[in-house]
Amino acid sequence: MDYWEEYQKWCESPEFDEQTKTELLGIKDNEEEIEDRFYQELAFGTAGLRGIIGAGTNRMNQYTVGKATQGLANYILEQETQEKGVVISYDSRKMSKEFSLQTALILCANGIKAYLFENLRPVPELSFAVRNLKCTAGVMITASHNPPKYNGYKVYWDDGAQIVSPRDKEIIDKVRAVKSFHDIKQMTKEEAIKSGLLTIIGTDMDDKYLNVLKNSILNPEMMKEQGKQLKVVYTPLHGTGNTVTERLLKELGLENVYVVPEQKEPDENFSTVDYPNPEDPKAFTLALALAKKVEADVILATDPDADRLGIFAKDAKTGQYMSYTGNMSALLIAEYRISQMKEKGILPENGMLITTIVSSNLAKAIAKYYDLDCPEVLTGFKNIGAVMKKAEENKDRTYVFGYEESYGCLIGDYARDKDGIAAVMALCEAACYYQSKNKTLWDAMNDIYEKYGYYKEDQLSIVKEGAQGAQKIKDMMTKVRNTNIERIGNYQVLTFKDVEKDIVKNMQTGEIHKTGLPKSNVLYYELEDDAWCCIRPSGTEPKIKLYMGIKGNSNEEASQKLEDLKQSMLEIVQ
Repeated sequence: MDYWEEYQKWCESPEFDEQTKTELLGIKDNEEEIEDRFYQELAFGTAGLRGIIGAGTNRMNQYTVGKATQGLANYILEQETQEKGVVISYDSRKMSKEFSLQTALILCANGIKAYLFENLRPVPELSFAVRNLKCTAGVMITASHNPPKYNGYKVYWDDGAQIVSPRDKEIIDKVRAVKSFHDIKQMTKEEAIKSGLLTIIGTDMDDKYLNVLKNSILNPEMMKEQGKQLKVVYTPLHGTGNTVTERLLKELGLENVYVVPEQKEPDENFSTVDYPNPEDPKAFTLALALAKKVEADVILATDPDADRLGIFAKDAKTGQYMSYTGNMSALLIAEYRISQMKEKGILPENGMLITTIVSSNLAKAIAKYYDLDCPEVLTGFKNIGAVMKKAEENKDRTYVFGYEESYGCLIGDYARDKDGIAAVMALCEAACYYQSKNKTLWDAMNDIYEKYGYYKEDQLSIVKEGAQGAQKIKDMMTKVRNTNIERIGNYQVLTFKDVEKDIVKNMQTGEIHKTGLPKSNVLYYELEDDAWCCIRPSGTEPKIKLYMGIKGNSNEEASQKLEDLKQSMLEIVQ
């Protein structure tokens, strides 16, 4: 794409409104900014379309959203599934409400039914609604946990999971085939409602979704009893989470739920945090202050679209609030739920715990202990959803639990995306259970380490922004890919996976076979002593990501091993 030519087109063509042209003319002397806005078109990554809000082909705006929706509409019409309809939801970000209505109206203008939530709702409820309404697709307007300047567009298919290959490529081909913004069909909201093509979804869907969650509780009476004492601080970080979470916890019997008042209401500027991400300890500043004031047992935070959950739990011995990684919180839920299912005799014999290539090896240890299959997929919950769909179609395996290290898990098969709301509920249930045994969640986590070993993981991100940054990331991946690495720090490399080239190489014998995974720009190193590391570029952000994990005999040993491996990984890519 000739970025300068495209920039001039947007400044001059009657296709674009005056506000857009004024914004672009304001940067006419900033070539670097022009290049960044126009050097590429936004493409679907691991979480769909995502970018900075603003004018340009590499930005989120009414034109890129319109083009994406028209392409999606053309695809749905080609599949002849327009009568099934599409569900649309959105989060609290800038332009989310506008983009969601625009999406609905473009679909309606193409003769496709649209079900639009009356107000912002979380990702998991959108996924649930696609399945409940038996729609052909779903769209969520969100940029998840990204900074306030971002927004995004996630596309789901009829199973409630985000689109995967080859459908994602087929849809983006349809999007790219929309050559003119004049090709985007239009309809007013009044026309759409009158024609019967647009339906507004109210709180009835909340009721259905929450009933499914409540029915998945394993010890409801115990939760009611212990819920009288358990103290929980929760923050939705100005996002969608509290549209349903506070209500859910109170209906389950928790009497001491404290929602951080400064972060309770939706706020497009996320004014009390620099970065609305529950992975970032700084996002918990206000929640921690409230927790200390009310002497809370557990602190929970969901990101703006409420698919991710972050947690701090009180260590009764020290009085300190201890942070959990995404691996820790998800696998604490997994161990609690699976052990209880086993105890109650309801753990399926053909059950599976699904994990990802960059998640903790502790998942495999738990699966082995409970005799569960443990499929390993690429990063992105949509890949977990794909395994769920295949198992559902083949009727050969039963879903028990699935998670990825990026603070997301799913406790049941009612949806096909990670569910921060259900994770809040499950952690509160676990906290009630362990409280009945005179233990805290931190005690429970340490029990898991004593049982399986001290698994620890971490990740690093190296940010390279703009067109030049994208090239640097590409060059870094090429350099590492073409380097024969036999040792990383203190560890010998046992096997090397290049998922892009679909090869697994045994570093001792030289034997090569296929990965069995879809092609993706991922390099993975299996190391001795149950350690591992992985390198991949982000699918949605301008960064290269390094993942690593180890197993130790104690917390102190594991921490030191992890720090050593982290430094060795940095040396490899820089």
